[in-house]
Amino acid sequence: MMSRSYTNLLDLASGNFPVLSQPREKKRLPRVMTVPGVISELDDDQANSVSSDVPSSVVQDRIIIVANQLPVKAKRRPDNKGWSFSWDEDSLLLQLKDGLPEDMEVIYVGSLRVEVDLSEQDDVSQLLLDRFKCVPAFLPPDILSKFYHGFCKQHLWPLFHYMLPFSVNHGGRFDRSLWEAYVAANKIFSQRVIEVINPEDDYVWIHDYHLMVLPTFLRRRFNRLRMGFFLHSPFPSSEIYRTLPVREEILKALLNSDLIGFHTFDYARHFLSCCSRMLGLEYQSKRGYIGLEYYGRTVGIKIMPVGIHMGQIESVLKLADKEWRVGELKQQFEGRTVLLGVDDMDIFKGVNLKLLAMEQMLKQHPKWQGRAVLVQIANPARGKGKDLEEIQAEIQASCKRINETFGQPGYEPVVFIDKPVSLSERAAYYTIAECVVVAAVRDGMNLTPYEYIVCRQGVSGPESSSESSGPRKSMLVVSEFIGCSPSLSGAIRVNPWNIEATAEAMNEAISMSDSEKQLRHEKHYRYVSTHDVAYWSRSFFQDMERCCRDHFRRLCWGIGLSFGFRVVALDPNFRKLSIDAIVSAYLRSKNRAILLDYDGTIMPQTSINKTPSQEVISIINALCGDVKNTVFIVSGRGRESLGKWFSPCKKLGIAAEHGFFMRWSVDEHWETCGQSSDFGWIQIAEPVMKLYTESTDGSSIETKESALVWHHRDADPGFGASQAKEMLDHLESVLANEPVAVKSGQFIVEVKPQGISKGCVAEKIFTSMAESGRQADFVLCVGDDRSDEDMFEIFGNAITSGVLSSSTSVFACTVGQKPSKAKYYLDDTTDVINMLEALADASD
Repeated sequence: MMSRSYTNLLDLASGNFPVLSQPREKKRLPRVMTVPGVISELDDDQANSVSSDVPSSVVQDRIIIVANQLPVKAKRRPDNKGWSFSWDEDSLLLQLKDGLPEDMEVIYVGSLRVEVDLSEQDDVSQLLLDRFKCVPAFLPPDILSKFYHGFCKQHLWPLFHYMLPFSVNHGGRFDRSLWEAYVAANKIFSQRVIEVINPEDDYVWIHDYHLMVLPTFLRRRFNRLRMGFFLHSPFPSSEIYRTLPVREEILKALLNSDLIGFHTFDYARHFLSCCSRMLGLEYQSKRGYIGLEYYGRTVGIKIMPVGIHMGQIESVLKLADKEWRVGELKQQFEGRTVLLGVDDMDIFKGVNLKLLAMEQMLKQHPKWQGRAVLVQIANPARGKGKDLEEIQAEIQASCKRINETFGQPGYEPVVFIDKPVSLSERAAYYTIAECVVVAAVRDGMNLTPYEYIVCRQGVSGPESSSESSGPRKSMLVVSEFIGCSPSLSGAIRVNPWNIEATAEAMNEAISMSDSEKQLRHEKHYRYVSTHDVAYWSRSFFQDMERCCRDHFRRLCWGIGLSFGFRVVALDPNFRKLSIDAIVSAYLRSKNRAILLDYDGTIMPQTSINKTPSQEVISIINALCGDVKNTVFIVSGRGRESLGKWFSPCKKLGIAAEHGFFMRWSVDEHWETCGQSSDFGWIQIAEPVMKLYTESTDGSSIETKESALVWHHRDADPGFGASQAKEMLDHLESVLANEPVAVKSGQFIVEVKPQGISKGCVAEKIFTSMAESGRQADFVLCVGDDRSDEDMFEIFGNAITSGVLSSSTSVFACTVGQKPSKAKYYLDDTTDVINMLEALADASD
């Protein structure tokens, strides 16, 4: 197991990236704890630190918002001496403040869009912190280029938009140096966060795919940090995501957050599917909240599409230059029906597919020739590369061809605007457009339809213009592959690759009756105006508060190297079993009960040969040789294999098949502990299991003397789990009147006689000892899986009923650090053997 005192921030998975050394900080008590804390936090352990050197006189909730870019604009002063900064009103990070509590302080951490000379960085940092509460992360030029244009734009962004790197020319081969730069950049961001954080008071909200490994850096430093992450791009299906060479590193890093947000259920489902297939994690939905159990922590999954900033759009609608531009555009397109496209210039926006659909519509419906105009606004490209150049050339060729084929004097069917367009001018175009068309082949959210709907609504009240006083109407043709599509139920949804269907949708949209357009518009406006950016951020923050509610009640341990690092959250009473403490209690006692599971406890799960070693046999024989001891192996395995393996241990008790068969020593007969010896139910259960085995590749049936077990560990994770669920229901219904219990476990469904469990075995042993005048004053119970939890559960009842005394030393111990009803844990089977050996030596 990883030592708790391991303090390096993060070694690269490849291990060849120099990790900057951190000065050892002096421990101190947190300033204020508003909820119960755990004193063990204050041991000399930097990785577990919840303190910070940042002074603060007042405890106030703060949120640190971390994103690739700060919500500020920077430009050189005219005299070239220094910089001038201003808020970027279009930035989502700035707009989301509206949804946060009014008294909450917001600090931003991110990079600037401009390069700042090394000599100016300190001054710029101070100015931004004082005036804007912004903390800039300055990335060295070589790291910046490889991080942003390299790993983010060449690997993550195309892959998340479903583009596989088929060749060197198409997507590019995976370059590990770009991944190293990505990790290095994330580390620089983490250092800037650490400089300003009060970890016991602050929330951290990380945004987008540029910073997906940042949660690991921060979680390693502050185990109990309250941290959320929101992905603004699509998350691809597991079949696509699995091609990423660093797939597990990124997944595990994201799972160090407390809440992970996605725009749509599809994106969340794909992420959960990746967690299931690659990490074996299953999610649960409880009271409408989705949660992933990960090492004792529940990671929340949030599905909430972002909205637009209503105030900003409405203020633009009131501007005089917008009104003037509307008049100008109305004159320009008088007598025409305008379809509008507003897209970033990139390879996934489907601009050329839209142009082909326009061409098809003009061919199929000649009545629109001379009447319908597609105005396409193309925002400047953010990325670069050969693919982009090819798509730009294709778009220009299509525009030229369509205009030459269908153009007339004074009429151009396609108006292509290839320059930056201000929000007020965009609003003017929205106001005059009959329909907006979005044909993106893949897009995270796309707020263009939302902006259009609000602009078509216009401004209500005395300031509204005369032209917006009539009934409002709007129409949308949107790709089904964009994030806003599910929330726009009145839009005509299309598969943009199907040119003919998109052309028909465009024709239908502009041919529809005004009353129908009006109804659709009203429905959309109701949704867009209530689900704005403030609604989104308020909802995300409230869920983050809920997910982090019990942070300070839990005992947290950081374990694992590199991106395998995770925090195990445990009950404060749960601790590692001390060999000295158990040996001391062992020596003081007179009647001892020792109950041991087999697989995963004294035999490693990974071992192919399941026969116990000579060392295990001799340790168990030494324990059995002590007259004060009653030693039992309690296992789910069959009596034949257990009896054969432990034949040298003459005084060892064995409970096989979870206690259906029991014997107290080699010389005694096997007892049957079930309430019924009628196994007629096997004739009913076995055909059902065979049916599912035939249709589930990788599954198998294990036939025991008292039970049937269906295993699906080697089946497809999703299909195996759904088949197991279906089988459980099927078996419960056909066996409703039989004396059996149907249970599901880790990759199994088991049918066994009622009243059989390891807990019943333990109770039987303790009762038998008490009845023979040897009430146990020392109990050791060790196991590693769910069936062993039944043993750990019964101690309270046994003490209440008098089978055990309240002064009995009870050591219920699970193998591995994980949530358990046991009070103690040991790390692995080696630890268990060492502990048993210490007890055997004490007996000698």
